[in-house]
Amino acid sequence: MKRCLTLLLCTLLMACVGDENIYREYECRFVFDPTLHPLPCQLTAMLSTPGQFMKIETSVQQGVRHLKTTRNFDGATEDIRLNTERESRQTYALGANNCIIVGVSSYDNILVAYEGQCANCLKELGGRNYPLTWQNSGLYLHCSKCNRTYNVNNGVLAEGNAGIALYRYKVSLDGGILRVWN
Repeated sequence: MKRCLTLLLCTLLMACVGDENIYREYECRFVFDPTLHPLPCQLTAMLSTPGQFMKIETSVQQGVRHLKTTRNFDGATEDIRLNTERESRQTYALGANNCIIVGVSSYDNILVAYEGQCANCLKELGGRNYPLTWQNSGLYLHCSKCNRTYNVNNGVLAEGNAGIALYRYKVSLDGGILRVWN
């Protein structure tokens, strides 16, 4: 009984620690169904390819929601129209400035999602327009405002002044549906 309680307590503590790292300053709510957008859709391809990441932004044009994705390793962009009835009922919020970064870490094959703005600039300067750009064939994300560089596979600071890692969001591939939220 005592061993069972200890195991339960450790599990609860680990769950809380992981939840601490979730960025909550700006709302994030994103849903994508790859079955509605089969290959060669680059966002669908990324979901099964370690080391591939996408910057995802959204807009509404003539009443139809669009996703603009930018691939890390070659900067290729794609416009994905979300025009099915189910997709049109979804509401989207993509963090501080309408951009999230999602991919599969090549370190451990884990799906990760980051805020698309520089964490250190958001924290130190306020505001919310500190976009990150792909660098070194998409292995790093760079902020031109503070000149920091982050490793895309784990979000840690790789170059520049001391600071914090990229802000993370919760992410899952639940029943084949990609979900990112805080």
